[in-house]
Amino acid sequence: MGATTLITVAPTGAESAKADVPALPVTLDELVQTAKECEAAGAAVIHVHVRDDDAKPTLDLFLLRDTVQALRSGTGLIVQLSTGGAVTDPYEDRLRVLEAAPDGCSLTCGTVNFGDEVFMNPWPFMVELYRRTQEMEIVPEFELFDLGQVTALHRLLDKYGLPYGGHVHCDLVMGVPGGMPGDARSLVAAVAALPEGATWSATGVGRTALPVMFAALSAGGHLRVGMEDTLTLSKGRPVTANVELVERASAAAELAQRPPMSAAEARALLGVRPR
Repeated sequence: MGATTLITVAPTGAESAKADVPALPVTLDELVQTAKECEAAGAAVIHVHVRDDDAKPTLDLFLLRDTVQALRSGTGLIVQLSTGGAVTDPYEDRLRVLEAAPDGCSLTCGTVNFGDEVFMNPWPFMVELYRRTQEMEIVPEFELFDLGQVTALHRLLDKYGLPYGGHVHCDLVMGVPGGMPGDARSLVAAVAALPEGATWSATGVGRTALPVMFAALSAGGHLRVGMEDTLTLSKGRPVTANVELVERASAAAELAQRPPMSAAEARALLGVRPR
């Protein structure tokens, strides 16, 4: 077991509408303010989706570049851009995200039913995205929604070698309707199948947030939390700011005697390029 816990915050996502979730950070100012609060509470990585002036999800490159710059100048967090975007985004736009020069990016290892929609990640797209991360010296985080995607990750590494930075870090995304359930049994099965030497965090979507958090901590893993994945702290109690979720994760990590990892420690672990 590691002595510290890497906490990633995913503050916005592409699914929730600002009209339905007023506390969702959608402007650049809101995002930077959120990032500062979450860094102070123990987060080391921020997983970023951006919104346009109408608060709609976008992969606009100018907005992405501005966001990366603003987060870099305002915080010490590792900036990880989503290459998933919204389920409707075309592949070319999702690949172009890397041109915003983030520290890291998400790389989902397969297609998954996402509620009523389909989140498309066919093999040729995965390969193209992975090879670009290697060339551009961007650290990928492998997003795994089910056990078949762990197999696809092995295939990717066997064919194309280690990621930039030399270290494999995964995120188990659990509790998505269509993916693996957010329970301890599924987490243990997924972790047992990971490549040797890989580190991992786990994300429990919705009401699976707490079971997944506790299972991950007990199994030596790291945590991802945030309003992209969880909108209530408990039944009938909405999250009022992302920092509440980071504070809860930090408190759980402290209880597990694996306190939150600093951004500098996380950079060393993940092999992020110094900037």
